[in-house]
Amino acid sequence: MSHVTSIFIDLVRVETRLYNAVSSRLRAEQGLGLGQFEFLEIIDRVPGCRVLDIAGEVAITVGAVSKAVDRLVAAGWCQRVAHPEDRRSSVLRLTSAGEEQLSASRPIVESELVALTAPVPPDDLARIAPTLAALRATLEAGHHGQPG
Repeated sequence: MSHVTSIFIDLVRVETRLYNAVSSRLRAEQGLGLGQFEFLEIIDRVPGCRVLDIAGEVAITVGAVSKAVDRLVAAGWCQRVAHPEDRRSSVLRLTSAGEEQLSASRPIVESELVALTAPVPPDDLARIAPTLAALRATLEAGHHGQPG
């Protein structure tokens, strides 16, 4: 096995375990999973956010995002509003309940990630951050890993 393959396997296993652990704590304390948190965070951060924006950022299908957004709407955390220039499209907005949920969830996500990464020296985390950001940017710029 090449060193790139073993690095990839480690990266995937670390991501999976971090994701599952953070999601589990978030679900226990706030009643939502990390995927829902991520969607709420994107809707909050992206002006005029549409389902397509979320799909592009998290690299999953528009259909999967649309179904997940339907669940956020049903939970009362976001709403679909007619797009001002394109009536065939909707803009996503957090409701006040969604804003409260996001505000209450952010410190939980942060504290769990801090706790889970505590065994790694901060300088090591700081060194790996630009490498991961560069790899992510390269993959996103080349549209690698997009569904379909």
